[in-house]
Amino acid sequence: HEVTALELATQVLENLRERNNLDTSAVDDVVLGCVDPVKEQGSDIARLAVLNADYAESVAGVQVNRFCASGLEAVNMAAGQVMSGQADMTIGGGVESMGRVGMGASGGSWSTDPSIALKSYFAPQGIGADLIATRDGFSRTDVDSYALESQRRAKQAWDSGYFSKSVIPVKDINGLTILDHDEHMRPDATMQSMAALDPSFAMMGEMAGFDAVAMQRYPDVEE
Repeated sequence: HEVTALELATQVLENLRERNNLDTSAVDDVVLGCVDPVKEQGSDIARLAVLNADYAESVAGVQVNRFCASGLEAVNMAAGQVMSGQADMTIGGGVESMGRVGMGASGGSWSTDPSIALKSYFAPQGIGADLIATRDGFSRTDVDSYALESQRRAKQAWDSGYFSKSVIPVKDINGLTILDHDEHMRPDATMQSMAALDPSFAMMGEMAGFDAVAMQRYPDVEE
């Protein structure tokens, strides 16, 4: 599809303006998180979205990268500006299109330069999540149960319309809706069906050697 990350951010800003009858000149800054700020997601996508959404030219924009917490960090930074009195009104969020700009597209030395990769015991986030769960005593049953409850609550919230004021439909260049709800809710999941799923990062840990890297750093963890 032709919907870029810039277009996604633009549609959000447009809907914010229309839903709230917003005078965009009152907005001081737009802060957007983006993990791979390159190619069509590069060049300060927040400022480009401001211009593309026809906000007032006075509205600033900044792009933030804190990996998978980029959007959350952007919201915190935007709120912090208001809380500190630096700004009266800000917009914070995050945007990414991994189908168009793949994971790792921005490169970086962390995973490719041995001098930093070996020193920092580099391993992907999924391996880190498994490691944290192991060290903190969470079993597979524990995390499956947590995930199942999350699925149940998501379905209940959606059916009750809790997200209706927050979610906007994504439209293509013809104005046709191509996405209007979370595609990955699994309300029919059970503990049995989840137990049948292979661990998401087991093969990555074994085949790519990341389990060994993690155990070098934390030798107390059993394989």
